[in-house]
Amino acid sequence: MRLISFTLLVCLALFSNITSADTLKPFTSDGCSAFPDGTLAQNNLWLNCCTLHDLAYWQGGTYQQRTAADQALKQCVAKVGQPTIAALMLAGVRVGGTPYLPTTFRWGYGWPYPRLYGKLTKTEQQQVNNMIKRLKKGE
Repeated sequence: MRLISFTLLVCLALFSNITSADTLKPFTSDGCSAFPDGTLAQNNLWLNCCTLHDLAYWQGGTYQQRTAADQALKQCVAKVGQPTIAALMLAGVRVGGTPYLPTTFRWGYGWPYPRLYGKLTKTEQQQVNNMIKRLKKGE
C-alpha cells in the first residue's frame, strides 16, 4: 500500500511540475542537513564545507558532477582535520542526496521536484550564474 501511495505521489509531482521545471529557486543552505556542523568544541568546524556542497547540490547537474561535489565535501572535511568524519559524511550524502526522493537536500534541490541527473541547459546554467552573482554581491 505504501508503494502505491509513494508512486502516486511521484506521479502527481511529475505532472504538477512539468510547466515550472525550468525555474530555479534562490539558493538556501541548511548547513550539514541532518549532520552536525562541527564538533562540540568547534560548532561550525566544517560548516563552510557543507555550504559549498549545498551550492553544488542546489544547482544539480550530471551524476559525475554530484560525485565530484561529494568528493570535494570529503576532502574539505578531511582538510579541517576530520578524516573519519569526512568518510562518514561521504557515505551519508551518497545515500541521502539522491535526486529520486523529494527531500530538501537532494541533488538539484533548487529546481522543482523531480529533477534528475542531466547536464544543465544553457538557459538553466545562466539562471545559476545569475543567482551566484547575486549571492556574491550579498543580495
